Parts: sequence; C-alpha cells; structure tokens
Amino acid sequence: MRDNPNRIRRGDAPMAQIIDFAEIQAARRRVRARTPDRDSLERAIELIKANLAAVANQLVTAPREEQPELLTRIERLAAMIRYGMRMLGDAPDAGLAGPNRSELR
Repeated sequence: MRDNPNRIRRGDAPMAQIIDFAEIQAARRRVRARTPDRDSLERAIELIKANLAAVANQLVTAPREEQPELLTRIERLAAMIRYGMRMLGDAPDAGLAGPNRSELR
C-alpha cells in the first residue's frame, strides 16, 4: 500500500506549497508573445461581447418566463469574457469572479 504524499503524518510539520510567481509571470509573457493566438482570442472576446449585447437587448423585451434563461446566458457570457481577458493578461486576477448570487439579493 502506497502512502499518499499529500497526507500529513504524525510528527510531520505541515508544509506550505511554494508558488513561483516569476514562473507564472514568464508563462503569461509567453502567452502574450504568441501573436496569432492572441489575435484569435481577442476576436473571440469581441464576438462574445457582441453576443452579450444581443442577449441583453433580448432581455429588455422578453416575457417574464424567458428572463431567467436569458440572465443565465448573460452570466455565462460575462464569465467567458472575464476568463478571456485574464488569459490575455488584460485584467487583474483579483475580484474577477464578481459577487455571488447570494450577495446580489
């Protein structure tokens, strides 16, 4: 039976995982340097923004029973935009998740 390497045994002090921020930043720079990929991602984000605007316009005139589905689509599109912007490095990582649904009520 093999030991689980993540399991802390008696007498062992818990160890923190070390994150190498320089490595993360280097990876982001490599992503930004790939121009064709960046261009494709930027075009995808613009397309998602256009879809978001279209769904928001539909929401204005939608019957009440269709509004929950449209709001769900808006939330998903906004999340996709935030994710794409993070991938491009155009948005800070902190606070991008936005408020929880419970906080909005």
